[in-house]
Amino acid sequence: MNDRVRVDLAAHRRARPRTGAHDELVEQTPVGDVLVRELIRVQLGLALRLAGVVAVALGGLPLLFTLWPAGTRVDVGGIPLPWLLLGILSFPFLFGAGLVYTRLAERNEADFAALVGRPTDPHRKP
Repeated sequence: MNDRVRVDLAAHRRARPRTGAHDELVEQTPVGDVLVRELIRVQLGLALRLAGVVAVALGGLPLLFTLWPAGTRVDVGGIPLPWLLLGILSFPFLFGAGLVYTRLAERNEADFAALVGRPTDPHRKP
């Protein structure tokens, strides 16, 4: 009647086999840490590549007009070409770059979610 049962929750937790990457993340194991670091590395790489494209595109315009001085005297619809490119068209370009970054970053996150077994948002288009 006085049988005592010892419950060791830590031993039970260690003995339980892991079922996948999701468990690795939840339990903050070294494997889960590697998975998160890989996601961060992929997202950083994407950000740096896209920032490079933007820097070359917008930063190259002054170089273009230095190498082609006649381009500074070209008018498009009464607006000088440098003003048109740097003052007007740069904003839609930056908006488009932001949109591309957002879509690609969301795709990376969806791939990561599929890898770890977490369901993605069913309303989101692939």
